[in-house]
Amino acid sequence: MEYPKKLIEVALPLDDINAAAEIEKSPFTRKHPRSLHIWWARRPLAAARAVLFAQLVNDPGGKRGYGAYKWQTKKDAQKERERLFQIIRDLVKWENTNNEEVLKRAREEIRKSWCETCEITGDDPEKMPPFLDPFAGGGSIPLEAQRLSLEAHASDVNPVAVMINKAMIEIPPKFAGKKPICPLHPEDLKQRTMPENDWSGAKGLAEDIRRYGFWMQEEAWKRIGHLYPNIDLPEEYGRGKASVIAWLWARTVKSPNPAYNHVNIPLVRSFILSNKKGKESYVEPVITGDSYHFEIRTGKQPKEAILRTVERTGATCILSQTPLPFSYIRSEAKAGRIKSKMMAIIVEGKKGRIYLAPVKDMEEIAYSAKPENIPKTQLPEKALGFRVQEYGMLKHSDLFTSRQLVALTTFSDLVQEAREKVIHDAKEKGWNDDGKGLNEGGIDATAYGDAVAVYLSLATSRWADMSNTICTWNATNQNVRALFTRQAIPMSWDYAELSPFSKIGSWFSTVETISILFQNLCSSPNGHIIQADATHINPKYLNYIISSDPPYYDNIGYADLSDFFYVWLRRSLKNIYPDIFSTMLVPKEPELVATPYRHGTKEKAELYFMEGMTKAIQNMSISCHSAYPVTIYYAFKQSETAETGTSSTGWETFLSAVIKSGFSITGTWPMRTERIARSVNIGTNALASSIILVCRKRATENNTISRKQFLRELEETLPEALDDMIGGKEGASPIAPVDLAQAAIGPGMAVFSKYASVLEADGSPMTVHNALILINKAIDEYFTHAESDMEAETRFCVDWFQQYGFKEGPFGEADVLARAKGTTVDSIQNSGVIKSGGGKVRLLKISEYSSSWNPKKDPRIPVWEACHNMCRALTESEIEAGTLLAKIFEKMESIRQLAYRLYTLCERKGWAEDARRYNELITSWNGIVKVSQDVGITGTQRSLFKDL
Repeated sequence: MEYPKKLIEVALPLDDINAAAEIEKSPFTRKHPRSLHIWWARRPLAAARAVLFAQLVNDPGGKRGYGAYKWQTKKDAQKERERLFQIIRDLVKWENTNNEEVLKRAREEIRKSWCETCEITGDDPEKMPPFLDPFAGGGSIPLEAQRLSLEAHASDVNPVAVMINKAMIEIPPKFAGKKPICPLHPEDLKQRTMPENDWSGAKGLAEDIRRYGFWMQEEAWKRIGHLYPNIDLPEEYGRGKASVIAWLWARTVKSPNPAYNHVNIPLVRSFILSNKKGKESYVEPVITGDSYHFEIRTGKQPKEAILRTVERTGATCILSQTPLPFSYIRSEAKAGRIKSKMMAIIVEGKKGRIYLAPVKDMEEIAYSAKPENIPKTQLPEKALGFRVQEYGMLKHSDLFTSRQLVALTTFSDLVQEAREKVIHDAKEKGWNDDGKGLNEGGIDATAYGDAVAVYLSLATSRWADMSNTICTWNATNQNVRALFTRQAIPMSWDYAELSPFSKIGSWFSTVETISILFQNLCSSPNGHIIQADATHINPKYLNYIISSDPPYYDNIGYADLSDFFYVWLRRSLKNIYPDIFSTMLVPKEPELVATPYRHGTKEKAELYFMEGMTKAIQNMSISCHSAYPVTIYYAFKQSETAETGTSSTGWETFLSAVIKSGFSITGTWPMRTERIARSVNIGTNALASSIILVCRKRATENNTISRKQFLRELEETLPEALDDMIGGKEGASPIAPVDLAQAAIGPGMAVFSKYASVLEADGSPMTVHNALILINKAIDEYFTHAESDMEAETRFCVDWFQQYGFKEGPFGEADVLARAKGTTVDSIQNSGVIKSGGGKVRLLKISEYSSSWNPKKDPRIPVWEACHNMCRALTESEIEAGTLLAKIFEKMESIRQLAYRLYTLCERKGWAEDARRYNELITSWNGIVKVSQDVGITGTQRSLFKDL
């Protein structure tokens, strides 16, 4: 049966979606659901929302099935498609996350397409299919399905992910419209007053979380406040008492020098406290004889100051300058002889941070903390991104100071007391109570107590990320840097210890953040979250709309990382969700990650991943609604694009699982789902993308074809698809070069995956690896063919660039290459694109092209010269580039083709800076073209722009 094609199978306003996703990933985006709790590789809400909308809405192009769009002309279809694009553009904006007017338009389009689909399927047009995400993770996708008014179902094998999803999707609708039950505390009343006339959505629950959180903080202060005393300010800061924000500590180890073996030497990566202009401050270790102490200095560190004691190669004793190799530090740490020494005390003053020298009493108070009943769970012996075990940290409790453990156990245990208080107060307010908790489907007083406890537990777990000995001091922002700035638990030498009771970074601040972000959660329709293994079929899931973000081969060890949070969540919630928290640590065996240390060898790990992912995707194929495509995210890394093309073990294994599961790939869309400036990418040329695979169940009548037939179909379909991507299909923006390598795989894999198998010459089934090689070869041939229509000088430059880039090469080689292209080195030099002399030849760099270049004075302009002059002009502005393009309009398409070609070459060579220049030219292309139109071109020329 032929079903209407969905928009996502035809075209998307990709630039707008990527721009919105990048904005959303900014750490300054407020009230984002990610603030509820950390999860690794969380998809942007904008991308998830756009993908779902395009997956649910029929494409208006041509007749599709029975009763779908029947547009009379292509122009009508394109106009309608542009209307849908505009809905997506509005939908993905962060400020429109809860804009009901925008969401209503999107929902109406979804409903309209569903009704048209029902004419074919016979389904009830009054009841939309439910949504399912079997790898829910951080919950972005099911949350956006719920926002688009789908009944959201989600599952994950990881209990931490399950709790995040329950808190975001399942719990808020249960208590929508309820008023808060906790009376405002007199002190709390001074800080904040909520209006009593608007408790729509889950605002009442959000406010109760805040109020009971305030009660917990007050109770915790009574019990452990003595461990966090105020400090006496010195005269230069006005005297009086001040609360401490944090204490800065240095790990220490005995000096290996016999003369100083009685001294604990500080291990410090940086002594800088603040590098903010005009407010610089640092710690100075003051040496007196065979001892030292720390003092605080203002201003920049002088050149002669000790900048650090730990380098990449090891540490140095500040007393004797004796080297301390890491092998020595590790042995001391494993022997339990690594200690800590206070370096500075950080206080919030009237005009910003105040940095004070350590006080002996403060240090003694910190050491006086005696934690009880702490987690006894072990860190993994081997795991991706874990480094601390080499330094004697073998248990989760080893990641915390004694005082931090006291605070975390106190807050964790207070959650249950707060729960009992909520239940009591709810009954006092007249709530019914059937004794059923959330785990039993309750919605009355007991369940409400459970709900508040869930969020208070998440606040404690989230605060643990900011309160451990891996946290460091951020001298630029003057705050504490959390442990999980990346997907690892690395070693830190100096660390910052937050006070849970300060005004900045306190435990209660996490509660307030959770309360505020409720504004961007949904209070309807209902959501249903379960803990389940995606490789096991659940018979109740049938005819669901499916979009999911599975784990990525060996990229992230979710289970090992999430143990850090699990040990604290379990302490507070095991009585509320006994099944979810039945194990001491997160279950490892069912996790779909190809980790050799867990499976013995790389080959066994790959086989485990392949078999498990195939089962999981087969289950999606069984559960999905036949009228809708399934969308699957795959996190793509630039390292997966090399000189041989776009491929990698993870990518190939993932594609193999999808195809083996009975799906045909009908599209691939690259989306920027990671923040390019995140810690792991700073200083690299990594490209943060996810590939969205659009999949349909493969028709059972499609059997096999030969390799020769496969190549013939590639030759027939790929050039047209690439033309659409480069030119911007059906009114969409052109695919940026940075995304083309990934996007172009889609039409190639669509040919490969629509057959049960492609047979090699020897009769064996073609592997995905070999198919990708052929697809990449066909993509190269497309650009080579476009290049063949260009003049000899440009063809010479492309081949020379591919070998030498902008570096020098031998004149002899250049001479042979030039003659092969039907030209000479002298002729190419006269065209102004190379320099030749001293037996060497090199291409001119973009910066070497003259701003005074006038193409009208040059009767023979190579496309290479025109392209690089455009790149040079763009460094000044789009106006400059557009003005220049108006003068060389006849070379416009060749310039664009060449920019794509050169970007691809740079990407495969790893030439990030050069690649960026060509990518910028294409991503700015529409703006450049518009400028060129505005500067006054002729009517004949203008007609050439109409189809862009």
